[in-house]
Amino acid sequence: MSKKIRVLHVAEAAGGVERYLETLFKYSDKQTVENILVCSQNYDINKFNNIASKVIVVNMVHKIDPKQDLFSINRVRSLIKKYKPDIVYGHSSKAGAISRIANMGLHSKCIYNPHGWAFNMRQSKKKKQMYIMIEKMLAPLCQKIVCISDAEKESALRYKICSAKKLQVIYNGIDFEEFDKEVSQKVNVSVPKNSFVIGMVGRLSEQKAPDVFVNAAKLIKEKIPNAYFLMVGDGDLRSDIELQIETLGLKDSFYITGWVDNPAAYMKLMDVGMLLSRWEGFGLVLPEYMLAGVPILATDVDAIPNIIQDGENGLLVEKDNYREASKQVIVLHDNSKIRNRIVKNAKQCVNDNFNGKRVAQESLNLFTSCKESR
Repeated sequence: MSKKIRVLHVAEAAGGVERYLETLFKYSDKQTVENILVCSQNYDINKFNNIASKVIVVNMVHKIDPKQDLFSINRVRSLIKKYKPDIVYGHSSKAGAISRIANMGLHSKCIYNPHGWAFNMRQSKKKKQMYIMIEKMLAPLCQKIVCISDAEKESALRYKICSAKKLQVIYNGIDFEEFDKEVSQKVNVSVPKNSFVIGMVGRLSEQKAPDVFVNAAKLIKEKIPNAYFLMVGDGDLRSDIELQIETLGLKDSFYITGWVDNPAAYMKLMDVGMLLSRWEGFGLVLPEYMLAGVPILATDVDAIPNIIQDGENGLLVEKDNYREASKQVIVLHDNSKIRNRIVKNAKQCVNDNFNGKRVAQESLNLFTSCKESR
């Protein structure tokens, strides 16, 4: 029996990366791969105790902090020396930097997955250039960079982060089994009877554009009197969004759940699911909407058009265009033929392309080729 491939995963950012790792570990071939997780204090390690070989917490901070970052690098380096993994796998920008620097001069191969490039976020030109420079400097320290969409690969090539041969696209996937369990759970929200529910699952942050969602809601409510709006999530803009809702006179037509452990359970209440991101590395909620049978309206940015074909498995609008978003919701409300076609095509799309088991298999193929490369 051949020796297992030992992979030491380094992760700082929780949220989407945490869910990605849960699915990856769950469906990894335990006879072939040994997954060790080195994660930040932001992780719920109980989720990984039964699906990872080891879980080790290392203090990491999201912002640039030279003193703390040096501590994190030294700690990760000591763990690489201790466990001697075949592969060190850094997830997201910060952990990707820490893991690649920590592995310098050691014998482990290195893979990096940014889970969405930091330089694609809305930010100042100076900060964008800084992120591009950092990525270019660190790219030689790893054998492969995993892109979660074709758009992410195109961005890397556009900004000359590395050569095309170093890039490999592995689309994100979702855990169908866990999703089915989650979507069947009861939720503690009372939606008015006979409502047409428009939902948004995501952080209340600038990226996810909850302000655009609320502005669109005002126009939707004028055309669809029984419209009700559900925001599943929380974030730093919550107080601003609550004020916006109240100012527009929509308080009785809105419900914000805050952070929940079962966002999929709220999708079964929705007649339309929206993702109005201003930038998006992938948008895992899109295949989740598909699996739940919820018609999708999303923005035509970054990776989203790789997932949504306009008019086929969803509808696309320009970012920040709340008027167009409201018009397209009304189309979905009024035209059952369009709505049913989108749902049918989306179901086929998610089954064909976004199963978490496929992510695990493609990752195993990458680990194998990376380990055997010289």
